[in-house]
Amino acid sequence: MNALLPTSIVGSLPKPSWLAQPETLWSPWKLEGDELLEGKRDALSLAVDEQRLAGLDVVSDGEQTRQHFVTTFIEHLSGVDFERRETVRIRDRYDASVPTVIGAVGRERPVFADDARALRAQTDRRIKWALPGPMTMIDTLSDRHYRSREKLAWEFAKILNQEAKELEAAGVDIIQFDEPAFNVFFDEVGDWGVAALERAAEGLRSETVVHICYGYGIKANTDWKATLGPEWRQYEQTFPLLQRSTIDTVSLESHNSRVPVDLIELLRGKNVMLGAIDVASDQIETPDEVAATLRDALRFVDADRLCPSTNCGMAPLARQVARDKMSALAAGADIVRAELA
Repeated sequence: MNALLPTSIVGSLPKPSWLAQPETLWSPWKLEGDELLEGKRDALSLAVDEQRLAGLDVVSDGEQTRQHFVTTFIEHLSGVDFERRETVRIRDRYDASVPTVIGAVGRERPVFADDARALRAQTDRRIKWALPGPMTMIDTLSDRHYRSREKLAWEFAKILNQEAKELEAAGVDIIQFDEPAFNVFFDEVGDWGVAALERAAEGLRSETVVHICYGYGIKANTDWKATLGPEWRQYEQTFPLLQRSTIDTVSLESHNSRVPVDLIELLRGKNVMLGAIDVASDQIETPDEVAATLRDALRFVDADRLCPSTNCGMAPLARQVARDKMSALAAGADIVRAELA
């Protein structure tokens, strides 16, 4: 385990073709019942091995037991009707058929604790678990009960905090909250978004991360990026708020993006999980390209606070592409570590 420049993926890895349709988001499972439970665990084990073989320092589950990074968590909550589906605009970008909140939301039992224990048993490296953030959860639902995005976000924040504490008890070292909605709803981020995120992370001893990206490499996201102009300055709205927050680490997209690298300066004092791998392209980065991205960032963040990572999840990529990208990430970090030494 490298103490300097610890490498990790953001979240998802491609699923094996015997478990779900390859290179597809929201892909239905190919197994059912006990076979599905066994298949998910087998896929989790494979994901651990692939990260270890690639040389990553921090290992995650690759989200192998989840169909989607938001809805799989919501599926386990009461007050949400998955039969009653409505079409909503997600992150002001694309329409999706989503479940409906019909009553008070609640969590009757832990959602991911068993999977986290299975992950913990398979590696002595630090492990990370990703949860959806409160604002991104409410943006992936239709709400017919609270009729207030803020009220529902606060309810989800409490539920997420319960789940995070159980993940911590299961041995998770790093708990990440995915908040791509922070790149869209800037007024809400300032009014209550960061506060709700802090509520979700309240009282945790594990390292806490907020991941804010420009999305998976799917058409709706790449089309949106094409409208953002020569510089993507969305982080300028959120980084000053997060710099003053209780969250330990901020995860951002960098390589092949149009995010001005000097925006990292706005996070001074926080850990920076830097996306040095482009997940919207099948092209494999060279270790030298990764190293160049990291060197660029080191002008604005201290080396002991830089954590090389991917821009976003890799679920829609081919498995070999994801493996090669992870290896490039580890090799690029090795180059820069040697220079720093």
